[in-house]
Amino acid sequence: MNPIYKPFSNDEEIVNAVQSLQSKGVDEDDIYVIAHDKDRTKRVADNADANTVGMKEQGMDTQVKNVFRSTGDKLRAQFKELGFSEPMAEELEEKLDKGQVILVVKDARPGLAI
Repeated sequence: MNPIYKPFSNDEEIVNAVQSLQSKGVDEDDIYVIAHDKDRTKRVADNADANTVGMKEQGMDTQVKNVFRSTGDKLRAQFKELGFSEPMAEELEEKLDKGQVILVVKDARPGLAI
């Protein structure tokens, strides 16, 4: 299964989208929120009952590398850990640069839309 995503500009819309995904039977462990700012990521994830990309998803190797990476590099690494290709991770990171928040379903079943 491949990851799917949807960018949002409004945090409340993310909460509604997560609730909709959960009502469709999507496992909450597969729902992630990523924003350019760590505080916003945590706040939105907490409000939406979604996950953030952490040690469990990245592993020790990526965590150590992130100590020396720029914010953009860290965000692209998070998208790659969720299953996106390098070019797609770059595209998604650019959306974050524009203030959007990305909602990701890591192991989306075929036909699922956010």
